[in-house]
Amino acid sequence: MEPIKAYAGYSIKDNIRMSSSSGAVFSSLAEYVLERQGIIYGVKMSADCYSAEFTRVVDSAGLVKLRGSKYLQAKVGSTYKQVREDLEADKLVLFSGTGCQVNGLKFFLGKDYDKLLCVDVICHGVPSPALWKKYAQYQEQKAGGKLKGINFRCKDDSWTEFGMEEVLEAIQSAEQKKFYISKDKDSYMQMFLRDYCLRPSCYECVAKKIKMADLTIADFWGINDVAPEMNDGNGTSLILLRTDKGRKLFEAIRNGLKLKEVSYEAGVRSNPAEYKSCIRPPQRESFFDDMHGMSFEKLEKKYAETIKVPFKNRVKRKVKNMIKVTLRKLGGGQSA
Repeated sequence: MEPIKAYAGYSIKDNIRMSSSSGAVFSSLAEYVLERQGIIYGVKMSADCYSAEFTRVVDSAGLVKLRGSKYLQAKVGSTYKQVREDLEADKLVLFSGTGCQVNGLKFFLGKDYDKLLCVDVICHGVPSPALWKKYAQYQEQKAGGKLKGINFRCKDDSWTEFGMEEVLEAIQSAEQKKFYISKDKDSYMQMFLRDYCLRPSCYECVAKKIKMADLTIADFWGINDVAPEMNDGNGTSLILLRTDKGRKLFEAIRNGLKLKEVSYEAGVRSNPAEYKSCIRPPQRESFFDDMHGMSFEKLEKKYAETIKVPFKNRVKRKVKNMIKVTLRKLGGGQSA
């Protein structure tokens, strides 16, 4: 089903945008619902950072944990039952997840609810939670500390050339340090981007053909070819309005966004995951056999050889970072 309308957009609140994966459109939607005493369902990392899980949020403080992408399969638990209880209590509910999670909720409920709003993301595929846990423990072992925070899409250097930011606390001193690893060098991200570690269903995704969300949000990849004036380097979202309910929700928040309407074809041209499943790599079966039998160190050597970034690209990143740091010191940069 082709959407009603498509937009490039981002929040005018710079601090929220910088803590989000792309344009912070989800945060704008969620704040609108919370202001009407509604309930938000989305994904957060667990306290030990070893897994991702759905959670129920009732205020802006809880919303912080839902921002940003989590590149692993999230535990649903009793979330669908909780959503039904809130809807039966006549509460406004915003549910955010992947297309298959939204479809799963709709099938579970078995009927439409006027106060249910569903937002999905254009999904490349869902990585193995077992692989993530193995990676997280390996990172802790190397650093001699405990993971306290993860940002899968840290864009301090660039929205497009993002990386993994990890907060680790030293076991002996309890001192916390941040570590940044470019997506081109991080072994977990490389296994994900090379499609080795996805669910079997991700290679033949039914949710790409049956779309039940009211509104879809995604990174607007290829923005410079469509609406370059909408790209300041800090993240731009693609917004697809799929239902009249989604259109009404969007209209209610649009004053808080910078927007430009685009065609659907232009919006998804550089993001084929909207309509096409990724190709199952021939190494997929051997990868999972090795994942269960190898140490992570051996696994990354076999499946995540580092991509060499061209020298000119490395120089550009360093210059951009130096400019941002200088601007922040002068009080003219984005707030974090």
